[in-house]
Amino acid sequence: MSFSKHKESRAEQFKRAVTSTMRAMSEDKELAVTFGNDQPGLSGERARLPNPQRDLPTEDIQKIRGQSDSMALRKRYHDDKVHNKLMPQGGEAKAVFDAIEQARVESLGANRMQGVSDNLFKQLDQRCKEMGFERVYDKADAPIAEVVGLLVREKLTGTPSPSSATNMLDLWRKELELKGGDDFQALIDAATDQAEFAKAARQLLKDLDLFDDADGADAQDDSESDGDDGEQEPESESSGAEGDDEAQDASAAEDASAQEGSGEDSSETEATESLEQDASSSGDEAGQERKASYPDDFRNFLEGPAYKAFTTEFDEVVEALDLTEPEELSRLRQQLDQQLESLQSLVSRLANRLQRKLQAQQNRSWSFDLEEGILDAARLSRVVADPLLPLSFKQEEDTDFRDTVVTLLIDNSGSMRGRPISIAAISADILARTLERCGVKVEILGFTTRAWKGGQSREKWLSEGKEANPGRLNDLRHIIYKQADMPYRRARQSLGLMLKEGLLKENIDGEGLLWAHNRLLGRPEQRRILMVISDGAPVDDSTLSVNPGNYLDKHLRDVISWIEKKSSVELIAIGIGHDVTRYYQQAVTIIDAEQLGGVMMEQLADLFDENKPARKTGTSW
Repeated sequence: MSFSKHKESRAEQFKRAVTSTMRAMSEDKELAVTFGNDQPGLSGERARLPNPQRDLPTEDIQKIRGQSDSMALRKRYHDDKVHNKLMPQGGEAKAVFDAIEQARVESLGANRMQGVSDNLFKQLDQRCKEMGFERVYDKADAPIAEVVGLLVREKLTGTPSPSSATNMLDLWRKELELKGGDDFQALIDAATDQAEFAKAARQLLKDLDLFDDADGADAQDDSESDGDDGEQEPESESSGAEGDDEAQDASAAEDASAQEGSGEDSSETEATESLEQDASSSGDEAGQERKASYPDDFRNFLEGPAYKAFTTEFDEVVEALDLTEPEELSRLRQQLDQQLESLQSLVSRLANRLQRKLQAQQNRSWSFDLEEGILDAARLSRVVADPLLPLSFKQEEDTDFRDTVVTLLIDNSGSMRGRPISIAAISADILARTLERCGVKVEILGFTTRAWKGGQSREKWLSEGKEANPGRLNDLRHIIYKQADMPYRRARQSLGLMLKEGLLKENIDGEGLLWAHNRLLGRPEQRRILMVISDGAPVDDSTLSVNPGNYLDKHLRDVISWIEKKSSVELIAIGIGHDVTRYYQQAVTIIDAEQLGGVMMEQLADLFDENKPARKTGTSW
């Protein structure tokens, strides 16, 4: 590249070359390509890529080339209407279906252009390393959508997966190839025909037991979920799956993890909102209707039935210590400590900043030369010099720092498995220690369900005749990791429970939020702060299969609206790889779990800064 006009920087030259390449590859001369710090994505005629650093490090070049090629190929070879028509319902099936389709569009470009193949491979390898696939040694830790996508990519291109994903893929390879049988060859034969390929993909999903074919593509799923007592644990909220209108696969979102801060300009905000509005947020809104496209915020839905639970007799609020044996809890805590080492310096540095800010506000001041109070020893020398002078007294002034309690409510859904839940546990650990040193009490809570696909609540519903619109149809499990009045040292072991296999299941956010909020209302502190950490919208296959598609989503919005408008509790949310700004007024979206600790500290620091106005609009980092 030798663009020397107007003394363009190398970064600007690179951006211009990428833009031209994308327009040529996508066969769309009108494609608008922007670069910013927001989440990468493609919507209509707009594509967004991460901003490269000025010195153009090799890592940035590889990442942006891979993402731009992926988006361009999606723009050229993918038809949203065909995809949405044949897309199965259910979070897990949909996430896998998306991954298979992305493997198809990328393979078409990789098989024709060696340079594109190299770019996509390097980007895939980089993403696998960032997501920690090298450290996956158990099937339960391997996202099934990622695994199937990698395997299909191998079949379509004939190129082995990167070494960073080989170990994870090998855990599933034999089982998937055995169950898939001839389905993989059918995918290869239909690669150039999206409709036929989608039908072959559906057949593969059926043979892999990932969805029931009765779940029609064009009909709302009002039938029972056939997996009521299934043993397989779906990852229906998988944060790796992106919206259908976004051109890249989950890799685009993950690869933006290096881009920190919220410095996007106002001209890009509208494009960002458009991307987020158009995205269908695949795995996180699994049970929604698919007869026609509709806005992600459900504003056009008719008023549905009032939210209720079919039964609450199987719900539980449980202490973390009661969910496992002490020996296992010690082992899990040791695992957490090992992971804490790599992030200790970064998060601790931010925690120290927060501590200094809090302590600065807590500094007390003194009034001197008073007629009563505490004798001011520093002024006794004046009395010695002149005995006629009166004694000088001082008095400490009261601080206006308000007594505060902070509740961390952590999404314990299946999509948080692996790195996200580890980072959440580590950040909660450090934050609890930091705030305790500052005299701020911290409560740490988690919310999930006791079972996949309904549990005892669904069994009772089936035995009692399957009434229409029964309401929430799963057993809640709300976990107390640390009570507000409990010293950190006593709760330290409990935080390791978040790493327990099989703990993370489905997420019913509205009721979890209400539970944490009501606990805060019972606290005596003057100021109450509730911080929600989540990576997706509420998802429970059992509930969504027999209620309106927006049932859980609407309840969550109603709860949030009530808290923000009528409650004294200050509510803030952090979304991991998923836009939560469409739910919460005061929210931030981060691209990668690695950013969680820093963002938690920054958000709390802003809240405690009495002179700084609270942030009222969502921000992406």
